[in-house]
Amino acid sequence: MKLSTMGNLKPFGPLYENAQKQFLKAADLMDLDPNIGNFLLWPQRILEVHFPVVMDDGRVEIFEGYRVQHNTARGPAKGGIRYHPDTNLDEVASLAFWMTWKCAVMNLPYGGGKGGVRVDVTQLSEKELERLSRRFFSEIQVLVGPQKDIPAPDVNTNAKIMAWYMDTYSMNVGYTALGVVTGKPLDLGGSEGRPEATGRGVAITANEACKALGKDISKATVAIQGFGNVGSYSAKILSEEFGAKIVAVSDVSGGLYNENGLDINDLIAYRDANKGLIKGYPKAKPITNEELLELDVDILVPAALENAITEKNASNIKAKIIVEGANGPTTPEAEEILIKKGVLIVPDILANAGGVTVSYFEWVQDLQTFFWDIDDIRKKLTKMMVNAFAEVYKTKEKYNTDMRTAAYIVAINRVANAVKERGYYPM
Repeated sequence: MKLSTMGNLKPFGPLYENAQKQFLKAADLMDLDPNIGNFLLWPQRILEVHFPVVMDDGRVEIFEGYRVQHNTARGPAKGGIRYHPDTNLDEVASLAFWMTWKCAVMNLPYGGGKGGVRVDVTQLSEKELERLSRRFFSEIQVLVGPQKDIPAPDVNTNAKIMAWYMDTYSMNVGYTALGVVTGKPLDLGGSEGRPEATGRGVAITANEACKALGKDISKATVAIQGFGNVGSYSAKILSEEFGAKIVAVSDVSGGLYNENGLDINDLIAYRDANKGLIKGYPKAKPITNEELLELDVDILVPAALENAITEKNASNIKAKIIVEGANGPTTPEAEEILIKKGVLIVPDILANAGGVTVSYFEWVQDLQTFFWDIDDIRKKLTKMMVNAFAEVYKTKEKYNTDMRTAAYIVAINRVANAVKERGYYPM
């Protein structure tokens, strides 16, 4: 299948091109109708905004932001908003693309969306951060809404920022709209279990991967790259609830290794008291992020940013199972090397889908104004993650392919059917 029937359509950059390669591999294997395939290769809507923010000293700074909706055939767009100095359209469009398949593989009634602002939040005061957040959300309000596009937290955004978003939208429309964003504080329509959700999904799929390979996760060693929300909850749940031994973790300040296993609660307490960094933790040996990826462990969880595993380091990776906590941590070239080595990769669109699944739970609760307890949330999430893993693994066996391609086949089939059944309007 060719990239497009229109010669003027080009990928936004290398990350989006990688995402399209993953899609095309599955599309070719499942013999996807090229008319639908070419439609699904590209975002439906892209909004780029440049907006002013009054700084504390009276200066007016101009910031750049994006909101991308990849596809809405199955329902409203869903996806986070990130604040990062390196955020760009290639990244945001790629993440929106992946969100479509992530929602579909979990069988959620959503399409993919994503947003971002190019900003270094460490250079902003609390008030500047609030003014930036409220202005940005007002700028993208032409696209968002509880039935149109529901943002959520992502890199450097959190429940407090989601509260500002919700309040800004509500003030603009004249009524309280709890369902316009997810990942909110509990007092403002947030859901129990949301902070842990992505990490819990990683842990659940890691356990399912071990079962598929006949391994006992309670005897497994684990290395986790990234010790933010996803990485720390993954570590905590894997060790406390599944009995796995976490021997290494890392963040932007470096890595830690202890062959006897790390005390994750103690490390989290140290991190929180050390400006959010694990550097200097006295009960482990310091290692680099690069060394962590190449440790001799059973399970590797890349839970940092994109392109952590490339063709340069893939041949040195010793883990037999990789569970992608981050979005796009493995390049297509690296994946080919790993598959030939017999590594089972649980792809991002499945492994880290716990976050969007509990975001869906939050949205449902907001629309119903009826809220569930934490046991209900965890039970429902576990059931959905286990079912999704089983369907992807079954598809992997049916097509004799890898897990990522199988996940795409499951997801593409659902979205393609929605497009076909809805038709093309206006004609």
